[in-house]
Amino acid sequence: MNANALENLHMRNGLQKALDRSEFILHYQPQIDLVTGAVIGAEALIKWNHPDMGIVPPGRFIPIAEESGLIVPIGYWVLLEACRQAVTWRKAGLPEMVIAVNISAVQFQQHDFEKCVIQTLSDTGLDPAWLELELTESLLIHNTETALASLKRLKAIGVKLSIDDFGTGYSSLSYLKRFN
Repeated sequence: MNANALENLHMRNGLQKALDRSEFILHYQPQIDLVTGAVIGAEALIKWNHPDMGIVPPGRFIPIAEESGLIVPIGYWVLLEACRQAVTWRKAGLPEMVIAVNISAVQFQQHDFEKCVIQTLSDTGLDPAWLELELTESLLIHNTETALASLKRLKAIGVKLSIDDFGTGYSSLSYLKRFN
């Protein structure tokens, strides 16, 4: 138990340094159309290129980032970098494709979340139609009316929305119809 607490503290202290030192990297998992076999999108997945531990998978540091609040600047970095990459791919002649970004509930609940998404799209020049925000079921269950209003505004400008890991939480299809 002591070793776990020590590792947690080490990770927490290292996260801010990782942001400052640009130690985070994104990998992109292709999204494939099962009928045609064409790549139709990519999901941005963060990893930490730690100077001592090597590549650290998100499962080891994201929960700590959420507890500490550092998930907010990390999440915005992911959003910005993923949008930049999508624009770079398009400029290189690749077909347009959706770039999916996981959004933490902590990040989504920030009062300026929508503004940051809109600003990121403006700064990078990415058409909102090519951005997909992946949300967790738990995010939708809390602050339902606020979440619904925010999601409707993002959808109205063309941002795609999806539920990540649907069925692992408490949502039902009838409940989710409210978010249509």
